[in-house]
Amino acid sequence: QVQLVESGGGLVQPGGSLRLSCAASGTFFRISTIRWFRQAPGKQRELVASLPNAGAADYADSVKGRFAISRASGGNTVYLQMIDLKPEDTAVYLCNAFSDVFGYDYWGQGTQVTVSS
Repeated sequence: QVQLVESGGGLVQPGGSLRLSCAASGTFFRISTIRWFRQAPGKQRELVASLPNAGAADYADSVKGRFAISRASGGNTVYLQMIDLKPEDTAVYLCNAFSDVFGYDYWGQGTQVTVSS
């Protein structure tokens, strides 16, 4: 059974930083497009960042210049580095691995990020 495991969430003050991790076993992860979404209470799920297995990362306008998605060497962990966090970044952050070529779409359980003073 495929499992994506997110970690690294928590409570941070405005202006602070966090690094989220998304880990999975199996070769599928290394060839997947990995995406981070977030969902705040009462709001639609929002795509924050995406990283194809080959190609450049892409970001939502709301996080450009503050968030960075990267893949660890070996390819089984993807990070979301977040700096200059704002209260509006508060949400559950979810990791997604998909491939339209191979026809799969996997989700993690999410990790809570709360930005508050």
